[in-house]
Amino acid sequence: MSRILRIAGAQMGGNQKADSRRQILDRMIALLEQAAGQGAKLVVFPELPFTTFFPRWLIESTQELDTYFERELPGPQTQPLFDRARDLGVGMYVGYAELTPQGRRYNSAVTVGPDGAILGKYRKIHLPGTVEPRLGDRFQQLEKRYFEYGDLGFPAFRGPEAWGSPVAGMLICNDRRWPEGWRVYGLQGVELMLIGYNSAAYDPMGGTTESADLRTFHSTLAVQANAYMNATWAVSVAKAGDEDGSGLIGGSVIVDPNGVAVAQATTLGDEVIVADADFDACRQGKEKMFNFAAHRRPQWYRPIIDQVGAVPPA
Repeated sequence: MSRILRIAGAQMGGNQKADSRRQILDRMIALLEQAAGQGAKLVVFPELPFTTFFPRWLIESTQELDTYFERELPGPQTQPLFDRARDLGVGMYVGYAELTPQGRRYNSAVTVGPDGAILGKYRKIHLPGTVEPRLGDRFQQLEKRYFEYGDLGFPAFRGPEAWGSPVAGMLICNDRRWPEGWRVYGLQGVELMLIGYNSAAYDPMGGTTESADLRTFHSTLAVQANAYMNATWAVSVAKAGDEDGSGLIGGSVIVDPNGVAVAQATTLGDEVIVADADFDACRQGKEKMFNFAAHRRPQWYRPIIDQVGAVPPA
């Protein structure tokens, strides 16, 4: 059985507050069709693709805040995207702001198969930013205000046979910078990591030492390093460019199990990148350098579990 899957990253340019949900969905469907036209069977969309990145704003009205959240997925406004994907026989990773029936809010993502069935669900664990706004700053990073920490852990899942039955996992934005999540997936034999992000093209905490180029470099570096150290394919996809006057980095990338970037976006707009992922290529790393059963020594890793902040030696 062939274990080669053509995968696509569907980078999106900025979504503006003034854009209707239908306008945004039409762009997503166009990207989906473009990827399918190039033979892709799995398309990865960014974090929070249905709206502008609303955590940059202080939103005090619950009624307004609710307009950015999905009570179900697919729902009435997003159903056309899922219908088109099913018609094309293409699976998707898609992020969304989730409002549960119990009133809990998460930054979430799902992966659906070519038949439209949900294969896996993930809720973002490493939330950046602050609860309270920073006085005097034009743009905020208020994910800790609008979302709860993810409560599902890092659940790997099997892709369908039509994809070569890869072991897949999901992360969202800031998660990609934290090796702990990658390694939990690695210990489940992950072969395909799916990631969407919205990352500011400036220091979102108000500093002046991070340029857009440096932040793009770090974004790519994190994916390449962690893909290599867990011998997995990775697809990391941005919402990029100008969004309501705030810049987002691009750099959407597909990385192979050796950490090599095999496809990368060259613009800050709507753009499709495509690569053929051979999941048997994961065996090199998993059976040699990163043969966990042979080389890991977890008895020395307790601080990773027990500590939150750094504790210098006496």
